[in-house]
Amino acid sequence: MIGETLYVVVCAAWPAGDVGRLVGMAQDEGWEVQVVATPAALDFVDVAELERQTGRPVRSRYRKPDEPKPPRADAIVVAPATFNTVNKFAQGIADTYALGVLAEAPGLGIPVVVLPCVNSALAARGAYRRSVAELRADGVRVLADLGPLAEDAPADAFPWKRALTELAELLDR
Repeated sequence: MIGETLYVVVCAAWPAGDVGRLVGMAQDEGWEVQVVATPAALDFVDVAELERQTGRPVRSRYRKPDEPKPPRADAIVVAPATFNTVNKFAQGIADTYALGVLAEAPGLGIPVVVLPCVNSALAARGAYRRSVAELRADGVRVLADLGPLAEDAPADAFPWKRALTELAELLDR
């Protein structure tokens, strides 16, 4: 895995501030990590700390023509994934850089694991259930079986490691 790049797409949900744990676990497994944040997630994460941890800028917008291209993702983990991101990803909506990266991934054969963070009311919606089914039909590993996660849960309750375990299984490693 040395030299392979894992994109960690982080969305604006309560566990986002702890995404550095996922980054560290991925680095321990040999991944080079590129953090991609939705615009709303920027208010949830410590951008400077993530940049220090990864040695790369946190990406949240499309690059300008004169800016260098980031390395291509060999795999992607979306965690925490919000209701909005899951639904837009399933519909192919690419109105942010993060969603643009996700929209292309299945077509490029890039393995994607999605670790949703939605409450029970949103998880019960037909639109969400259909989106999960559509993503799975595209080969995306969506861990919706974890069920709704309460916002008052302790920070260490979010199953970051599960995303990497599923990714390893998806990559047959």
